[in-house]
Amino acid sequence: MPSAGPAAALPCYDGNDMAFRSGFVAILGPPNAGKSTLLNALVGEKVAIVSSHPQTTRNRILGIVNRPDAQIVISDTPGLHKPDSLLGRQMLEDIEQALDGIHVLLLIVDASRKFSTGDQRALDRAAQFRGPRILLLNKIDRLRKDALLPLIAAYSKKLEFAEIIPISALTGDGIPLLLRTLEKYLPEGPPYFPEDQYTDQPERFLAAEIIREKVLAHTRQELPHAVAVLLDRFEEGEALTRILATIYVDREGQKGIVIGRGGAMLKTVGTEARIELEQILGRKIFLELFVKVRPDWRDQAAIVRELDWRRQMEEMSADEESGEMEVEAGKEPDEES
Repeated sequence: MPSAGPAAALPCYDGNDMAFRSGFVAILGPPNAGKSTLLNALVGEKVAIVSSHPQTTRNRILGIVNRPDAQIVISDTPGLHKPDSLLGRQMLEDIEQALDGIHVLLLIVDASRKFSTGDQRALDRAAQFRGPRILLLNKIDRLRKDALLPLIAAYSKKLEFAEIIPISALTGDGIPLLLRTLEKYLPEGPPYFPEDQYTDQPERFLAAEIIREKVLAHTRQELPHAVAVLLDRFEEGEALTRILATIYVDREGQKGIVIGRGGAMLKTVGTEARIELEQILGRKIFLELFVKVRPDWRDQAAIVRELDWRRQMEEMSADEESGEMEVEAGKEPDEES
């Protein structure tokens, strides 16, 4: 499980300092508002892949911000949308799970775009949250300065917010202010995670996501929603980690796009993914990629479930508990001596 690098600030909680604050925050917003870029900026580490394509985030991603006086646990969520597949419905379920039990809700919108039905959908969902709501007007680096105050006024009329903060997740503008503001709304209490941990994602999931990010970065506009990456093997050795992964697409033509002429595209994807994984995981990686056609995979329960590592862990835990109960029920009573 990834830990923070040496530049990360570590909490100084010693068990007696009740000034320490900790709590849970969720990022909500329409597709392409900059949720994943924001999470990475807040954490200071790459925990969520980023793409210009909408609905890149398919699962709830947890990032952990460790500060001297606080630990902020932040969930990035898929963009709110109308689902048209089993995968889409699972993405919306992930949003609801992320909003359950949080202390603060961050609603992020793209301030450089005109108000849309996606923005209204996000506002409607945010209105259901009864705790502190913070509106983030993102991408202000693309916005004229004289347009900011009217935009703040317009959103203030749509819904009540505890704070409205203009930011640029890409450049970092407004991020220090946001972190200080989040601390203010968290309850006092000990940290939930170890000091050096910055995400709860397993390395297997992170590897699959990095590979998918590289596919999205190099393929055509129509391909992103048709791509899934599943790991067939993840073997950790002392000096080398071997990863075998399959890239699934909907149609034969898409397979050709991912492979490229003479395998050039697949080689580029594999090389870039391997280099980044070596940087993140801190060890040598052997990466082998395959491409397979699986028509309508987004509506196939087996693949959709496998894309969500949290559900896999929950199912494994339930199976283990069930097995333990069966063993317990089948035990012979101890004979009296």
